Amino acid sequence: MAKKDDPRKIVANNKKARHDYVIEDVFEAGLVLSGTEVKALRMGRASLTDGYANIDRGEAWLENVHIPAYFQGTWNNHAPRRRRKLLLHREEILRLESKSREKGHTLIPLSLYFLDGRAKVEIALARGKKEYDKRQTLREQQDMREAQRAMRQKEMLG
Repeated sequence: MAKKDDPRKIVANNKKARHDYVIEDVFEAGLVLSGTEVKALRMGRASLTDGYANIDRGEAWLENVHIPAYFQGTWNNHAPRRRRKLLLHREEILRLESKSREKGHTLIPLSLYFLDGRAKVEIALARGKKEYDKRQTLREQQDMREAQRAMRQKEMLG
């Protein structure tokens, strides 16, 4: 995930996405935001839980992402779950559009962060996991943890 020397300031992560989906490809996209949305994000307030992206008439949109209203905002405060435009290259949009139309594929946000003062979102082309796939993944993670624990104990005793 994020390393110590990583210049990104992470605002929100979608932890459940890697559990519920098989991530096939990841893209970084800019976001078109209003002023109060940027201020709310800088305070570290956002939720990607129910968010998704879609392609509509050649434009990428991020929907259902919750950025709460800025508490010091006035009458020009933003709507918390409004539709936000994603900034991607034309080739990326075309590739995402063709892949997301395949059966079982969707576009989901993985993380929302600031990079060099600009708000970015990491979106993934993903395929939904079945329930048995989720159990298998959890079992593999648990086995890996147990193996690491055994290796550490062997080194300590060794």
